[in-house]
Order: sequence, then structure tokens, then C-alpha cells
Amino acid sequence: MQRLRFSAPQGSTRVRAYAPARRRRGFTLIELLVALGLMALMAALSWRGLDAMQRNQTRLARHSQEVLSLQNGLAQWTADLEAIESQPGQSSMDWDGRALRLLRRGSQSAGEGLYVVAWAQGQRAQGSVWLRWSSPPLTSRAQLQAAWSQAALWAQNPGDAERLREAVIAPLSSWQIVYFRGGAWSNPLSSADQVSASASITPAVPATAASGAISEAPKQDGAVDAGKGLLGAVAGNLAGNLPGTVAAPNEVQAKTEALPDGVRLVLTLPDGGAISGILTRDWSRAGLGGS
Repeated sequence: MQRLRFSAPQGSTRVRAYAPARRRRGFTLIELLVALGLMALMAALSWRGLDAMQRNQTRLARHSQEVLSLQNGLAQWTADLEAIESQPGQSSMDWDGRALRLLRRGSQSAGEGLYVVAWAQGQRAQGSVWLRWSSPPLTSRAQLQAAWSQAALWAQNPGDAERLREAVIAPLSSWQIVYFRGGAWSNPLSSADQVSASASITPAVPATAASGAISEAPKQDGAVDAGKGLLGAVAGNLAGNLPGTVAAPNEVQAKTEALPDGVRLVLTLPDGGAISGILTRDWSRAGLGGS
């Protein structure tokens, strides 16, 4: 098959035909608006999801802190009761319907002194909460009596000085204390308990009258019985009465017997917290069963 060739005549101008260029197509305004709208919707949904996760983490952290604080508070409550110390002429435990005051020994070393601690319910910035107050170490009877009065003042109308030594334990709606005496649980403010407690205190007797009942060999000034250690020295300082008097021999034992055999703590925790409802915790003195 032969191919035909055409050539332009000599001297003629060569004409080239150009095809029109293909037009490049872009996004329309409507498409851009739709894309922007979808991106905005996705950003809003993502933000809501992240915000919900953040709020859940904050709530879980707050609940964990509340549970840990309540556990530490209950452990401290038990430790305070286990460390109750008796002193002649001084109440070791007192419940006045508002606060429970305790006289306890220290836990760090034998010679650090005694402490007055108090537990109460109060209104603070967080609302109604369970509180614990503690005095500094006490090494004299004057300090003990001042701290005992200060604990009562803190429970009724605390000032800035009293609030410096308090610790917030947990949110609280209400609480109740019940004593175990005579084989039954009873109200600490009942007349029978008050009479029993007051009848068990023996007044101090003159040193001259009691000196004949002391069979121990005389010790030098400042000597401390090795069995008592440093705590015995501090207790002896706190137990000192007016000059020329000593405590009756059976006074400490009588005061110990005035303490209840057990204490029941009933806490009503508010709704909305990590733990809500009624929480009951029993404590009994050593030798009478576990708490």
C-alpha cells in the first residue's frame, strides 16, 4: 500500500493548527464550604470526647483521693484509741455530743510527751467534713489542761490558731459515737455512764499520808525507773499535782476502768462522693476482742 505525501508549495507559508489547551478544573466554593463544615464538625466531636475524658480523669482522681483520705482517717482513728494514756485527775476520753477528745501518748519516741487529739464535724470551704485536731507534744500538766480546753474550743468555735492544727478527713453528713459498757452499747451522754465515770476517780492524798504505803527504796533526785523509761518520766511530770501531794496508788487503775470497753463510730457519708451511706467501725480495748 502506497502512502501519499502532501507538501506545501514552495514559497507558501506553513500553517500549523493548535488544539485548544485543556482547562484545569479546581474546587468550587460550595465544595470548599462543605469540606470546612465537615472539618469543623469533626473538631467539635473530638473536643467533646477529649473534654469528657478529662472530666472522667478528674472525677476518678478526686474519688481516689477521697477513698485514700478516708482510709487514712479511719487508721488514725484506731491509732488514737489504741494509744490512749491515763493520767491522775485528768479525763482520757470525753464525748460532749460535738467532739470526742482523747489523751494519747506519742508514737515516735518514748520521751516525746503526750498529745490531746479531738475529732469533730465542722463546716469548711468543702462543706460539712470530718475533722481531726491535734495538740503539740505536752510535757506538763498546765500544757495538758490548756490543750484540753483548746480542743473543746476548736470543736465549738474554732479560730485561726485552732484551725492551723486541724486536718480534713472526708465529707460527712453526720456522725455518732456509742460506748460499750457493761456488756451493752449505750449513749455516752447517758446518766449511768456519767455516774460510773465520776465514781471511778479517787482524789489525791497528801504525800505524808501516802509515804508509808510506798515500799520502794528511795531514789536520787532525777532518777527514773528503768522499766518506765522516758515515757514514765514525762507521765510523772504530767501527773504532778499541787506541791506536797501525790496521786493515790489506785487512781491510775481506777481511771483506766472508767474508760469504755469499746467505742462504735457511725459515719453517714453524703451522696455523690466516692463512698456514700452509713459506715460503722467498732473498736475494743486490748484483751476484749478486735475492732
